[in-house]
Amino acid sequence: MKPAAFDYVRARSVSEATDLLAKKEGDAKILAGGQSLTPMLNLRLARSSLLIDIKRAEGLRSLEADGSIVAIGAGWTHAEIEDGAVEDPTRGLMRHVARGIAYRAVRNRGTIGGSLAHADPAADWVSTMAVLGATLVCEGTGGKRRRVAADGFLQGAFLTQLAADEVLVAIEVPRLSAQARWGYYKVCRKAGEFAHALGAVIHDPAKNICRIVVGATDGPPKLLPRTAAALAADRMAEALDGLDREIVAVLPEHEPAAQRLHATAVRRAIAAMSTTMDH
Repeated sequence: MKPAAFDYVRARSVSEATDLLAKKEGDAKILAGGQSLTPMLNLRLARSSLLIDIKRAEGLRSLEADGSIVAIGAGWTHAEIEDGAVEDPTRGLMRHVARGIAYRAVRNRGTIGGSLAHADPAADWVSTMAVLGATLVCEGTGGKRRRVAADGFLQGAFLTQLAADEVLVAIEVPRLSAQARWGYYKVCRKAGEFAHALGAVIHDPAKNICRIVVGATDGPPKLLPRTAAALAADRMAEALDGLDREIVAVLPEHEPAAQRLHATAVRRAIAAMSTTMDH
């Protein structure tokens, strides 16, 4: 199939892109790497009268860091994160996630900001930024910026907190300490596919952080606070015993088979923590 007819503009800056978005009042789409949006346009699952290309827009490939966070511009590609061109404050988690996204040709063009803004629940960065407790920086007309917690950014499948005139410009990723461990596991039918179930866990005792996320749901990723609390208290048996019940509680609309698949992904992410201590 071919996409419905649309106009195309290449924005030179974020401010130009936000002005165009404001004029279109919701009838425009941002094009970054295009690896997720283009197929949906071709299938006419997404339609818009205007595509605004921000691939070369100024201000989207910034890198700022201090002792607490690394702020990564939304325009950095998965491949650049995989290759270490972008500092990884997560002791290897972000590089691990990046190299598991689709295929190298896709990673060469797809961007971290584009993936988050596209908001496919099965996309890796959606769950990764939620488990990290990252903050997403959104810019609207007039250069006005606001920050949104990553674990609340998605409101549903392909639906985010971005306003009609806003562009996601950066992701503020907290630094993990040297004591931090993480695990990440996704269930796919074949390598490179979107996940059917996903589990992600971070335990950083130095910062008193333990977060577990179940992702690739029908909507936003879900935190598992009871399982995380047991894990943080070094009660592994209790954490694993209660996991199934908490999965059912946070995913009540899923079929039992899907709930078990998500529980398996989380269990394997927890098991993978023991292999990540040297990252």
